[in-house]
Amino acid sequence: MKLIPIFLLVGVFAVSGWAKDAEPESYSPKLVKKAEAGNVLAQLYLGDCYLFGNGVTQDYKEAVKWYTKSAEKGNANAQYRLGYIFRLEGDTLDYNEAIKWFTKSAEQGNARAQWELGAFYDQGKGVTQDYKEAVKWYTKSAEKGYGSAQLNLGIHYYMGQGVTQDYKEAVKWYKKLAEQEVIEGGSDGKNLLGKCYFEGKGVTQDYKEAVKWYTKSAMSGDGEGQTLLGWCYANGTGVPKDEKLAIVWFEKAAELGYPEAKEALEKLKSK
Repeated sequence: MKLIPIFLLVGVFAVSGWAKDAEPESYSPKLVKKAEAGNVLAQLYLGDCYLFGNGVTQDYKEAVKWYTKSAEKGNANAQYRLGYIFRLEGDTLDYNEAIKWFTKSAEQGNARAQWELGAFYDQGKGVTQDYKEAVKWYTKSAEKGYGSAQLNLGIHYYMGQGVTQDYKEAVKWYKKLAEQEVIEGGSDGKNLLGKCYFEGKGVTQDYKEAVKWYTKSAMSGDGEGQTLLGWCYANGTGVPKDEKLAIVWFEKAAELGYPEAKEALEKLKSK
């Protein structure tokens, strides 16, 4: 069975799931007035309005202006958003500023900022690459339940980067992520956990358990999980051999652009 290479999820940044101090307000003259009067949350939410173009023309400079006012008063979420804007590709790109604000937010316990900061150290962007520092911040974020940090932390333990290689610890973090039904990187956690069971790394080798996790990933629409599950059916590993089912899963993965699935599909259909 050909395994798809393990990768670090350090280049994926998103804005979904931002922590909120309270239910945000939409753009309005009242919100502007509160922000101008120095209300920290109003400044944060006004920044959101400009960042997303919610009720007003999208304007990153205005977003930065209002986030800065809130961030300088110590609001961790505003500090995180500033970091987010400054690490975006384009006119606002400034790794030094991004790291500055992510650090301030991370030090206050913002899990997403802790993950982002870990990713900077992981990639060596704006800072000297430092796996130990990356692991430090991933750990803080992962312990708060942040899925992407759990994924990266598990991979570091699996690879032995910044920590002593420890497959059991890798499995621990993959499992925490895999057990979260709706989370960024959830399918990756299921696939990696399945691979650990398949290879017997950190756990007793158990092909049926591997198939269980590949199936969960495949059913959620993940192409890698579909490919891995297809291989299990094609080879009769952990499940009765069933080339028809293997073709079904390879076709689904191939439609998503997975070259390994396309290659496997061609071989099966050529028999």
